[in-house]
Amino acid sequence: MDLSTPGFDYQRISVDDGVSLNTAVGGEGSPIVLLHGFPQTHLMWRHVAADLAADHTVIVPDLRGYGASSKPAEAGRETYSKRTMAADIVRLAARLGHERFALAGHDRGALVAVRAGLDHPEAVSHLAILDVVPTLDMWEVLHGADAAVAFHLYLMAQPPGLPERMIAASADEFFGFFLDVWTKDRGAIPGPVREEYLRASRAAVVSIVADYRASAGIDVEHDRADRANGNLLRMPVTVVQQDWGAALGYDAAAVWRAWAPDLDHRLTDAGHFMAEEDPAMVAKALRDLLGR
Repeated sequence: MDLSTPGFDYQRISVDDGVSLNTAVGGEGSPIVLLHGFPQTHLMWRHVAADLAADHTVIVPDLRGYGASSKPAEAGRETYSKRTMAADIVRLAARLGHERFALAGHDRGALVAVRAGLDHPEAVSHLAILDVVPTLDMWEVLHGADAAVAFHLYLMAQPPGLPERMIAASADEFFGFFLDVWTKDRGAIPGPVREEYLRASRAAVVSIVADYRASAGIDVEHDRADRANGNLLRMPVTVVQQDWGAALGYDAAAVWRAWAPDLDHRLTDAGHFMAEEDPAMVAKALRDLLGR
């Protein structure tokens, strides 16, 4: 099975000192950047990217620390902050000739996309978020026994050493657990793609943990500062997510509206990996967003 996105060219693009991103680029037209989630790579967008490439320039990187992109050592709290990872994406687009672009992210990539929208509003024209809530709100809505669904967030928030060793000892079982339990349609992630996700994640345990550790520390600080200063997502924003609000007892649309006044909030019956389970729905949501 060919694990590249058909019709896309692959490039390795430098975005920071010693950091380059493995990037697939295809299509022509106004640019949109697609950011993957955990525990995946850019391949999660393969269906949606091919659809959008009919009339857009579609840019699909592996995030810093994931897939075939660079995995710098966690030299400090900023190395895997969403601020740093968002700056990677803005530089990536600029080096491909796009100073302004639409941006869509799923899961971890969605948190990077939100930070890009907050830090670089001059660059992000439209913003799409798939199946997360903002970092600060994520920690605030998790409580009691219901927080057990997010046990991995607490594990990877711990200081360096223990979480990396625990996960590396059973990497395929750890990452495979999420690919299985977060998917409603197992056929949406074929065996070869699943194996590629596992292989890529197995090789990136340290950087993946660093990404999550940042979300329990410096990313929360950045979100709190934005909330205190009234910094909002001023561009058109579309959020597509499962009904986590009902499951965990909060109003998901209200959470997002506090950050994004120009909001289109949609619920889906698809599983977490919706870009693979229902790519037509996701592509339509993105096209609707780009038309606003």
